[in-house]
Amino acid sequence: MNSLVKDIQQARPAADEILIWGLGQHSFVARIGNRILWLDPFLSDWPGRLIPSPIRPEELICGDLIFGSHDHADHIDRGAWPTLAKVTNAQFVIPALFAERLPGELGIPSERFIAIDDGQTVEVAGVRITGVAAAHERLNRDPATGHYPCLGFLIEAGGFCLYHAGDSCVYEGLLTKLKRGRPDVMFVPINGRDAQRLAAGCIGNMTYQEAVDLVGETGPGLAIPAHYDMFEGNTADPQLFLEYLRVKYPAVTGKICGVGQKVVWKKTGA
Repeated sequence: MNSLVKDIQQARPAADEILIWGLGQHSFVARIGNRILWLDPFLSDWPGRLIPSPIRPEELICGDLIFGSHDHADHIDRGAWPTLAKVTNAQFVIPALFAERLPGELGIPSERFIAIDDGQTVEVAGVRITGVAAAHERLNRDPATGHYPCLGFLIEAGGFCLYHAGDSCVYEGLLTKLKRGRPDVMFVPINGRDAQRLAAGCIGNMTYQEAVDLVGETGPGLAIPAHYDMFEGNTADPQLFLEYLRVKYPAVTGKICGVGQKVVWKKTGA
């Protein structure tokens, strides 16, 4: 068995703690009690990735929910999801905009999918999930359905609330949604955006400064930077995020959760 998967599967967090492992890019695994949550797992051998996945798709044999924040390869990993559907009983949480086409395109039964949109809440496997619209440069709300193509997720389980931002910039109203959700842990992208990348088709996210302000004004216990290490020309220094957070919002703890690394977080502190 893959050693990282074994660690995740056998871990037994205390009632007041959450365990988090990094997989690179915007991919994490969170274990809360007996629930295992895979957040945008990017496992395929995608051309140009700087860091190989620590887990092959066929090795991911445990999990309750697999989240895909939007239909880009490093978030909804189309190369891996059909295998994940075979080796686990997990359900796939996706934006409602893709609910009609993803099952057929991936060959996964539609009943394995949980589709949500901005402001919608579902409860499954003892986990409460609320969709939060994400502005991947823009919100780009679909005019036909009113659904958003990119989401973040507020995930509540075991007395914790996590916010996985997906790919997003800060937009008017986002902070209000997050304050209402009161997340204990926030995963936020920090790679930023610019004209050169956008012209090349690389859609951007918040800068590390914007991410720090979003985190600091929301007020979680723990903030983890993401989306900074996977592709050349689209990287960032997570230490800058940590330093700015420490100086500007010292009440919030920042942690880097590198590939294969584990962070243990307690309600009372790290």
